[in-house]
Amino acid sequence: MEILRIATRRSALALWQANHVRDLLLQAHPGLEVELVKIVTKGDRILDRPLAEIGGKGLFLKELEVSMLQGESDLAVHSMKDMPAEDTPGLVLQAALPRANPFDAWLCLSGASLEELPAGARVGTSSLRRGCQVRAARPDLEVVELRGNVDTRLAKLDAGEYDAIILAAAGLERLGWGGRITARLTPPQWLPAGTQGIIGLQCRTGDEAMVTLLDPLADAGAMRQALAERTVLAALQGSCQVPLAVYAEPQSDGSLVLEGMVGTPDGKTVLRAEASGDDPESVGLDLAGQLKAQGAEAIIASLSRH
Repeated sequence: MEILRIATRRSALALWQANHVRDLLLQAHPGLEVELVKIVTKGDRILDRPLAEIGGKGLFLKELEVSMLQGESDLAVHSMKDMPAEDTPGLVLQAALPRANPFDAWLCLSGASLEELPAGARVGTSSLRRGCQVRAARPDLEVVELRGNVDTRLAKLDAGEYDAIILAAAGLERLGWGGRITARLTPPQWLPAGTQGIIGLQCRTGDEAMVTLLDPLADAGAMRQALAERTVLAALQGSCQVPLAVYAEPQSDGSLVLEGMVGTPDGKTVLRAEASGDDPESVGLDLAGQLKAQGAEAIIASLSRH
């Protein structure tokens, strides 16, 4: 391989992630040449409509996948939470980097917490999952659509368009905005998106040279968490159209404790379950089965029809 070409979105966070992977590859393989192939995705272009309306998961990676399948790039760097739970034919999720902060961040100019915010205050988020959990905890708040990259969202908060906003803590911390975080929203009260905080490395199936290059970067613990969480997403057909949260907490004995939530967008129905065990896939299927037994499939089916 003369030059390794990394496909990436053009956003500041995506470029940080791609450059981070490039630096790790160069540390592991001195002399390797790496270049970034910067691509604009559908999710980057359509900013005037909610994510759930324009196609859900895959919005931020389809063009990157096409680039690899057509031989224009060799590796794609993704925020794993943007990836559908099943592999795209011809491509494989080959490695996960060590997991960064998996939780959501609450940002409020007044410094008020979710519990302290006055009734009628405006909370910005583009996520049905976050909106569901806000409404379940505080039905007296107004949840308002918030799109754009991290800088854009912070600017809208600073301009007073929102009283508070919710973003992924990992993205803020990677871009140096960790100091803006008022509070971190953590389990068991608040659950993140499946695989949030994990950078996934995707390449063509059967590319043995790439497998060898990525091996030093791969984190087995993060991949175990990802497998458990992605198993739940696959079993429940999780997409941006469904308020679905899942988090696998590693235990000192190597096992995983998995917590999950499926709800309605209005927050009036919230189903919760927990499972634990050593095998990530089995734990994921156990949790998904519990949520289905509580009625998750009916919620998902009703939302998928809209």
